[in-house]
This record gives sequence, structure tokens and C-alpha cells, in this order.
Amino acid sequence: QVQLVESGGGMVQAGGSLRLSCTATRNFNVLGWYRQAPGDQREFVAYITRGYRTNSGDSLKGRFTISRDNAKSTVYLDLTNLKPEDTAVYYCWGKGLPGVPGYETWGQGTQVTVSS
Repeated sequence: QVQLVESGGGMVQAGGSLRLSCTATRNFNVLGWYRQAPGDQREFVAYITRGYRTNSGDSLKGRFTISRDNAKSTVYLDLTNLKPEDTAVYYCWGKGLPGVPGYETWGQGTQVTVSS
């Protein structure tokens, strides 16, 4: 069974930092992050390919770093200068396996809560 397991969420004060981690049971071509606040649609945060090419949305511009350790099948999202509006469930996303480029799956999500 292919799984993505997130960790690293929690509560932090505004201006603080968090590192989210997501470990996959397979080495996906693309690993990334989305987030979903209460009442909102899930929005794209960023992704990184196995070749370390990255792409990102606008929601956390300048306040995050995405990185990846292919040997550990793990993607990281370092969040800095967090704001209350960053409060959301952050979901790991994986796409593309050897021989199955269209396969994609989600993690269970990790809660990030930023207090003012």
C-alpha cells in the first residue's frame, strides 16, 4: 500500500516557524504540499520533483522552503514568519511512480495553528 505520512504540525505563535515532514512508502516523481483552512478549498502550496525542480503558489511567498531527500523518500516544508491566516491542515501530495506516471495520492494531513 502506497502511503504518505506527515508530521511536524502543531501550534505556534505568529512570527514563529515550523518544519513539516512527509515520508512516502515509494519514491514519487513529485512530492508537494497543499493546505486547507476551515471553510476554504484546498490550495496549492508547493511541489518538488525528484530532480529538485520546484514550483509554488502565492499563499506563502517568501516564507517557506521546500526540500527533498530522495534517499529517505521524504519531503520537507519549512515555514517561517507564520501568520494566523496560515492556520490550516497541511496535506502532503505525491504523484508519479515508476511505470505509473499518473498515480497520485494524499497524506492524512497535519494541523498547523498560528496564534496571534
